[in-house]
Amino acid sequence: MENLGYHLNPTAILSTVVYAVIGLVVFAVAMFIMQQVSPFSIRKEIEQDQNTALAIIIGSIFVALAIIIQAAMR
Repeated sequence: MENLGYHLNPTAILSTVVYAVIGLVVFAVAMFIMQQVSPFSIRKEIEQDQNTALAIIIGSIFVALAIIIQAAMR
């Protein structure tokens, strides 16, 4: 098999896993905070009432968090 120009470094794999776990924890904490701050049930609004605008806002918050986490990792 030909060499593709990269090697699996155990340190790089470990750091990737650690950053992924940290990112998931940050997303979970952000979702918990949003649920506590909002005066209504986010799950009910999105799932039952089909509130597309709220889903777009929550999605954009997660995209913004992903950009911040990605910038912090560099």
